[in-house]
Amino acid sequence: MKNIAEPYVIHYPQIVAVADETGNRVELIEFFDCVGGAMWSKHHYAQSPVVEDVRCVGATMRYRLKPQSVDLALEGSRFPAGISACTVDMSEIAVTYIGMGGGGVGAAACRSDARGVLRSRSDPAGGGKVAGATIWMPRMQRVLIGVDDTDTPEEGATWTLVHNIAKAVEDEHSVYLSHTIVQLFPVPYRTKNCVGLVAEFATMDPAGLTDRFHALLKKYTLSQKTGMAVYTGFSPSEELLAYGRSVKRGEVEPGLHERLKDKDLKIIMNGRGITGAVAAIPFFTRYEEALDLCSGPI
Repeated sequence: MKNIAEPYVIHYPQIVAVADETGNRVELIEFFDCVGGAMWSKHHYAQSPVVEDVRCVGATMRYRLKPQSVDLALEGSRFPAGISACTVDMSEIAVTYIGMGGGGVGAAACRSDARGVLRSRSDPAGGGKVAGATIWMPRMQRVLIGVDDTDTPEEGATWTLVHNIAKAVEDEHSVYLSHTIVQLFPVPYRTKNCVGLVAEFATMDPAGLTDRFHALLKKYTLSQKTGMAVYTGFSPSEELLAYGRSVKRGEVEPGLHERLKDKDLKIIMNGRGITGAVAAIPFFTRYEEALDLCSGPI
C-alpha cells in the first residue's frame, strides 16, 4: 500500500500577484491542484471586504483585492475562511488568509510553500483551530502580448505558435498566465478563420520578456505580415477595448491603431497583422466575448 506523505495538506502549485502602478489595485492569481478546494475558497473568500471580485480562469482562481486589513467575523459553515489583509510595497505584495477547521488548513498549510511565494508565516492548523497565514510574493506587472498573421494558406497556426512561445519564454521572473483566441471580422484576405491571439503574463521583467518573445516570433513565423503588440499595465483602457470591438465588427482602415493614445501599448512588429494583434489585447480572459463572431456594427 502506498503511503501519503502529507494526508491533510494539498499544496497549491503556484501563486503570483500583480499590481497597478499606484499599488491600489491587486490581482492575486492562485494556480490550484484541487478544484473542489479552489471553488470552496472562491465561495467563502468572496465575502471578505478585502475581495472586490473573484473568478475562475482555467486552472487559476483570480482574486481582485483592495490593499487593506480587516478583522473577519468568521462563522462555521457560513463564513469559515477568508482573506483578511493585502499590503503592497515597492517590491512585494503580502496577502493574509485566515480560517477555522479545514479552512484554517487551507489558509495556513496549503499555500505557504507554493512556487512564487518568497516567504510565509503561518499558525498551527487542523482540527477545530482557527489558523492564519501571510504569504509574501514579488510585486509583478501584467504584460499582454497580442499576435496576428503568422501562418500561410499552406501551413502554420497562430494560436499554437503563440502558446508554445509563451511557454518557452517563462522563467523565474515571468509567469505565463493565459491564452485567449479572439475572433475578428472575417476580412477577405484572411488565411481562413481570422483570429488574433493574446498571451497574458505576470512579470518583473517586461522588457526581457518582450525581447525573448519577439525573437522567437521572428524565428518561427511563416508570414511576412506578422503583427505583434505589447500592453504593460493592470487593465487595458476603454479606448483599446473600443478599438478591439470595432475590429471584431468590421474591416477597419489600415493604421487605425496609430491613433490610439494608450501610453502602455507598444508596437513591436508592424506587419498587416498588427490590426488583429492590437485588437486581441483587451479581450484577454474574456473568452465569451472574444469568441463571438460579429456580423456588423452593434
